[in-house]
Amino acid sequence: MTHEEGLAKLEAKRQSALAGGQGKVRDKHIEAGKLLVRQRLEILFDDGFDFEDGLLAGSERDLPGDGIVTVIGKVNGRDVAVVANDMTVKAGTWGPQALLKFNRMQELALETGIPLLYLVDSAGARIDQQKELFLGRNGWGNIWYNQVQISGRVPQVCVLFGPSPAGAAYVPGLCDLVIMVDKQASAYLGSPRMAKMTIFEDVTEEQMGGARLHCMFSGLGDVLVKNDAEGIEKAKQFLSYLPLNWTENAPSAQATEPNAEAVGKIDTVVPINQNVPYDVHQLIDGLIDEGSFFEVKELYAKEMTVGMARLGGQPVGIVANNSKHKGGVIFSDTSDKAARFIWLCNAYNVPLLFLQDVSGYMIGSSVEKSGIIRHGAKLLSAVCESSVPRICVLVRKAYGGGYLAMSGAPTHPDAMLALPTALPALVGPEAAVNAIHYNRIMELPEEERADFVKQKRDEFAKDIDVYRAAADSFAAEDVLPASRLRDDLIKRFRIYSRRDAKVINRRSAVHPV
Repeated sequence: MTHEEGLAKLEAKRQSALAGGQGKVRDKHIEAGKLLVRQRLEILFDDGFDFEDGLLAGSERDLPGDGIVTVIGKVNGRDVAVVANDMTVKAGTWGPQALLKFNRMQELALETGIPLLYLVDSAGARIDQQKELFLGRNGWGNIWYNQVQISGRVPQVCVLFGPSPAGAAYVPGLCDLVIMVDKQASAYLGSPRMAKMTIFEDVTEEQMGGARLHCMFSGLGDVLVKNDAEGIEKAKQFLSYLPLNWTENAPSAQATEPNAEAVGKIDTVVPINQNVPYDVHQLIDGLIDEGSFFEVKELYAKEMTVGMARLGGQPVGIVANNSKHKGGVIFSDTSDKAARFIWLCNAYNVPLLFLQDVSGYMIGSSVEKSGIIRHGAKLLSAVCESSVPRICVLVRKAYGGGYLAMSGAPTHPDAMLALPTALPALVGPEAAVNAIHYNRIMELPEEERADFVKQKRDEFAKDIDVYRAAADSFAAEDVLPASRLRDDLIKRFRIYSRRDAKVINRRSAVHPV
């Protein structure tokens, strides 16, 4: 073979690998409205990728790339490692070479300290090759072992474009953020066909583990998107709030002013009456750089709003009770949602801002059966072990255990601030009067009870005074109008970011589950 023939052969193999799967499989993929794997990479990277590993894997068996693409390129000007399934090659399943490529890119991301992005569209492991790769130290399980080792050291983001069944479902399950394409993405431990055969349940793939199910009910999905391109753009946006790895500070951006309309209403957006709900997004919009809010789990446990934003160009994680939904009360799912987000921010040096308006944890036999004490303890644990700069703003209600779970003063935030509408108390007037005067109320004639209860509630409410709390017990560093809050937060976060992180010296906490 001449040099020219050798070069021609190499080029032919490279082009075949770059083309991916062909024929009906490729046509079906495109007809479903999905982008090919390399089209996804074109949208993701600023200007192509720097290099690709294992392009010729599987080339001797007519499996381009062995169904997986592993590359490094720049996203928002910063290096990012990518593992991407090619659904047109054996349904994006993992074989021996795919596993080697997958593991090597995970190791490389960790060794070099750069984020890792998983573009998932896969039928999972190849069952016909399980003898080679299921058991033993070099098996498929290394993928998840690596994810756990990486967790909290470099960001891991999953964009789920299609299926991720059985064990493969733990790839999104172990990521920091999961973006799912509506009506395309799915994740489940057992397929609908398996469920029908084993437990006689007849469900569709969407009902079993569709994107909307996971974003609304299970909590696996963090962001629901309409199509592939939107999913990739969301991943790029999310990464812009995080450092390359845990040793660096979150990256700053050009500061912008808040939304002008929201600013104009900010001093009146919070109702004085604690029983009148409002949407906390209105308050958030008046504080943050316009257009910078990246909400996480928007469709799940809506009584708690969490997400990334920027204050004066600096990233901050926001944890806010939303009285528009279920009165902002904390349930088991609420606790899980907030705790997970707090751990994420704390892992990657993103300061935390709590906007508190909470009457407490939900009560009743049903929530006790759901384990609300365990879940609530998880939220308390996340708050108390966080070491990033942390500010709590008492917006309105600040009652009981909810006050502590939302970064109350005994959890040692860097600052407690309060708006004039704040109502700090162990319990609200309704619960207090019932607890203190129940026997007296029962002794009164029924026609006198309402007036007596109102009188006692009014008396108790007079003691729920934010000014007294600030003056007598230093429960708040400052009470200020909402119109001054943004500037105060920017200045405080700048100062608090100068201190050393208060990392607890131990091997591992024993977290509530």
